[in-house]
Amino acid sequence: MRILLMGSPNVGKSAIFSRLTGTHVVASNYPGTTVEFTRGKMKLGEQEAELMDVPGAYTLEPTNRAEKVAVEMMEAGDVIINVVDATNLERNLNLTLQLLQKGKPMVVALNMWDEAIEHGIEIDTGELEKQLGVPVVPTCALSGEGIKSLTDSINGARPGQMELGPEGIWPAVGEIVGKTQNIEHRHPTFRQELSHATVHPVIGPFIALVVLFLSFAFVAYFGDWLHEDVMEEAFEFVWEPVADGISAALGREGVVHAVLIGELIEGEIDFEESFGLLTTGLFIPIAVILPFIFCFYVVLSVLEDIGYLPRLGVLVDTLMHRLGLHGLSIVPMMLGLGCNVPGALAGRVLETRKERFIAGTLLAICVPCMAQIAMVVGLVGDAGMLGLGSVFLTLLILWVALGVLMKMFLKGKTPEILVDIPPYRLPYWKSLAKKIYMRMSGFVRQALPYVLLGVFVVQLLYALGIIALLDRAFTPVVQVLFGLPGEAVGALIVGFLRKDVAVGMLAPVDMDLRQLIVASVILIIYFPCAATFVVLFKELGVRDMLKSAGIMIGVVIVVGTGLNLLLRAFGI
Repeated sequence: MRILLMGSPNVGKSAIFSRLTGTHVVASNYPGTTVEFTRGKMKLGEQEAELMDVPGAYTLEPTNRAEKVAVEMMEAGDVIINVVDATNLERNLNLTLQLLQKGKPMVVALNMWDEAIEHGIEIDTGELEKQLGVPVVPTCALSGEGIKSLTDSINGARPGQMELGPEGIWPAVGEIVGKTQNIEHRHPTFRQELSHATVHPVIGPFIALVVLFLSFAFVAYFGDWLHEDVMEEAFEFVWEPVADGISAALGREGVVHAVLIGELIEGEIDFEESFGLLTTGLFIPIAVILPFIFCFYVVLSVLEDIGYLPRLGVLVDTLMHRLGLHGLSIVPMMLGLGCNVPGALAGRVLETRKERFIAGTLLAICVPCMAQIAMVVGLVGDAGMLGLGSVFLTLLILWVALGVLMKMFLKGKTPEILVDIPPYRLPYWKSLAKKIYMRMSGFVRQALPYVLLGVFVVQLLYALGIIALLDRAFTPVVQVLFGLPGEAVGALIVGFLRKDVAVGMLAPVDMDLRQLIVASVILIIYFPCAATFVVLFKELGVRDMLKSAGIMIGVVIVVGTGLNLLLRAFGI
């Protein structure tokens, strides 16, 4: 049996999914799309059923790719569990009645039952079941209340018997709500007051700055601690003897040694500079990057689950409209700070071709992933705010300026933001842990092969003399325009495969602070890594990807040259 978990965004589907399934779940892209859904197994008595967490949808008349996938997935389902937010019954019943018209056996999970009670909302579940013609089960995914009853009700799922009048769905929704729901006035709770404060035009931005500052402080502090005090020491204790043994077995020289171990620094392996598949190739993604990625995904997942990200989207909507986007584009931007690949995939929440082009281009040029950020901090962090501030302030100014320019010259419209604001709630920790695990495993699958490929290609290009040839060809341009030494050309080449590896290649190059700042900015903006490039190619299409690539080349020449001249003028 295949069971579909369907509902609007922010109704608690993921938490119910985690309650119903075990630990073995899989995130997959729907065939032919980049829209992701999750599937797992659940027990129904002595039988095992497949449960699929369908992308959130407000309607079965698709307005975006996620809703189109939700409609297509319906055809493959045997039973539907429609998750409804009990605190927003009227809004959710629109989808419920559309699902009933499809004639599939269905159960309604009236989720967030505890919050409805807290808000003074009384729902007559017996009358609601009578009106809809399908089982209705109150649930609270956070505490697990009602989950057993929901599981038991699946065998009693049946097609709804409700017929709509000529007026359509919304009059029927109003009639059902009038018969089943009663709201008692209560004084606002602390969570309601906080909800209002976080979207307030004056207080909201201040809260947002505090939240973002604390978030990135957490990532920087705990990421650095995990990197230096945990992963780096573990790597040296566990893996260095193994790598050294392989080096000795290979005679500490030769082509195979150069590829697997790399160059010995003063006769010893240096995980940051040896640049072999089994040294730098493993050390960078696992010991340097992974700790920061983990901390970032912890913060992002918590902000998602407590309900802050939709409020942040509403808060930044005015700014985003000036860039040709709407507030929800903050989601792919923030995801891109973890890894550009899921950030690019998240562009599907944007409705128009213009929005997707602007978001994808801004993401590829101006939003460094956490791996790049970690490496940039290692390069210019010793210079404090002068070094880091110069890099990230340049990116911020470029992000705004480029967005404004693309809005002016690109045809198309930017629709208004349409999003439900869920109440603040505590996360369901099991679901949160599962989300973090799946994001981390996805990053490892996407990043590690490209890091290893990048290291291998670099060693191959060095061995064939191609890097030296390119150095000679591009050194005059790089030196004149950007003020960089010729050795930086190799890093620029590798940057297309993996940006963090390329930034790491700059560490052993003898450069002053101005050159390090310029090189860091150029590597971030000139092209996304190959994995992001492939995803953007699929998302934007050939024509728009070529336009985006042209913008990237133009921007890197203008910004790299301008930044070099500006820093020289200030004596840096």
